[in-house]
Amino acid sequence: MAKRLFVSVDLDGLEDAVASVQARFDGVSGLRLTDPEQAHVTLKFLGDTDPDRVGEIVPALETAVEDSGVEPFEVEFGGLGVFPSLSYISVVWVGVRDGQGGTGLTALHDAIEEQTVAMGFEPEDHEFTPHATVARMDHAGGKETVQNAVEHNDPDVGRLLVEEIRLKESELGPDGPTYRTVESVPL
Repeated sequence: MAKRLFVSVDLDGLEDAVASVQARFDGVSGLRLTDPEQAHVTLKFLGDTDPDRVGEIVPALETAVEDSGVEPFEVEFGGLGVFPSLSYISVVWVGVRDGQGGTGLTALHDAIEEQTVAMGFEPEDHEFTPHATVARMDHAGGKETVQNAVEHNDPDVGRLLVEEIRLKESELGPDGPTYRTVESVPL
């Protein structure tokens, strides 16, 4: 049976800070908060994948890390944003504050994209914006509250030392997705 896979940088150690950002959205109509323990930056969504392919994905990720030239680096997370726009919100996220951390994440994304597309995975259909999703909007009930929070808050989430990327499996359940690390690839 196919596994739903993606490649990420996990926000290990920033769970409390993510939860405190989410607290400002507590009880907002139509907004579903993500599990702060599962906060991550998705570098590449692979989708439903034959489990037998994991054996070829991991070496491709190792090659991508090597090709990116990225060594372990720090990223500062903070600020709020939404996708696709403030007038139509489907996702609320915290972003990357510093250019250097964003550059490292973008270099990793680009190298992973090149390797995985060469393997037959679908190319991204949008520009990469490094972010960690903190909530999803199911309906527009609390849209104004979210718009206000995004426009008038600039929370600090914290710094993270990125030393690895992870191949993750996403299992969809009644309470939302659960993520499990399949393999870690050091930088």
